[in-house]
Amino acid sequence: MLLLRSSIRRARNLKALKPSIFALRSSYCFSTGAAEPSSSLPSPPRVPNLIGGKFVDSQSSSTIDVINPATQEAVSPVPLTTNEEFRAAVSAAKQAFPAWRNTPITTRQRVMLKLQELIRRDIDKLAMNITTEQGKTLKDAHGDVFRGLEVVEHACGMATLQMGEYVPNVSNGIDTFSIREPLGVCAGICPFNFPAMIPLWMFPVAVTCGNTFILKPSEKDPGASIILPELARRRYRGEIERLSR
Repeated sequence: MLLLRSSIRRARNLKALKPSIFALRSSYCFSTGAAEPSSSLPSPPRVPNLIGGKFVDSQSSSTIDVINPATQEAVSPVPLTTNEEFRAAVSAAKQAFPAWRNTPITTRQRVMLKLQELIRRDIDKLAMNITTEQGKTLKDAHGDVFRGLEVVEHACGMATLQMGEYVPNVSNGIDTFSIREPLGVCAGICPFNFPAMIPLWMFPVAVTCGNTFILKPSEKDPGASIILPELARRRYRGEIERLSR
């Protein structure tokens, strides 16, 4: 009987949270203005693309709905990005690469140091977003973000990690050098099961090493992959737009 009462209490608490979860999605992730209950919103906001340091609406007419597994409500429609938009993202990454690879490694490190600070600040918002879109418990969603945050912290020491090697006289008159250099435009395709951890396994290391990055999140739970670059963009908007020109 005690277990039944506890389950009923948790279900009531979740029902009470439902409007605030949706309001968080609309006001925080997509900056659509003041938070409102889901019943007063005409339609959920579309997931944007981030191209050249700017969030832009896709011109695609085909969408897939992100469904809250707890309520079966549509959280947001995800547009199926067009070939032209994909090429624009690749082009923007190519254009930003030369300037970014020549940016001092200590400057790139500072970007990651600030990003990990902002992720820690907004970890509750990220976890709530994951719970809304993917269905994990809040505790598991916090663990999802934290395990990705560990990689961001690792990237903060990239100046040491990128050091090459020099071995003199390995043979008569022969020295060996090992030099680590950026590759160029990198890409990552994410599954649905870890919406924050897997993107954070990918782009922080690649970007701190001097590469540019194209991230394709899962269409089932793209919210975390919108929040994370927004955190970086908020602090370094001018620098990103300058490098993208």
